[in-house]
Amino acid sequence: MELQERSIEDMSVTHLDARTGMGRGLLAGLVTGIVAGVVFAMFEMVVAAVMGQGFFAPLRMIAAIGLGEGALPPQASVGLATIVPVGLVIHMVLSMLYGAGFGMVASVVGILKENRWALVGAATLFGLALWIVNFYVIAPFAFPWFGMANPLVQFIAHTFFFGTVLGLLLAPRSADER
Repeated sequence: MELQERSIEDMSVTHLDARTGMGRGLLAGLVTGIVAGVVFAMFEMVVAAVMGQGFFAPLRMIAAIGLGEGALPPQASVGLATIVPVGLVIHMVLSMLYGAGFGMVASVVGILKENRWALVGAATLFGLALWIVNFYVIAPFAFPWFGMANPLVQFIAHTFFFGTVLGLLLAPRSADER
């Protein structure tokens, strides 16, 4: 009986440790997703301003996910006082969700836990996958105005300014756990 109880306790501890590791990955991904999301947004906004589209053009497109096409120029019926906070909230929630999802995966996949360059590479590919899914699978049907975005800028923003940044931010955490 004592041996059986000990086995059950050991199994419980092991199960708890696995959940805690995944929970840590979720939390780390959530936090790093926020930071990567800010880096991504700043890149997009600066590039939009340089290209003459206006600094807040990316936030307009993002805000239109929640507010509808009335947030978009040329006849925008929603002002910047609404567009900026709504766009930021939608963008940050998505960045947190994407970061948390990747962080959970990275916390349980052996090579991503053991090799920081594999983690950065996988995060970069994750950013690329986000771009493809968001712009070529979801947007054409749900948010057609995303077709106005420059594909090269979106590729660079998603792949490197979100994905690679996410991986670089998670890599030191992964090394610390070893």
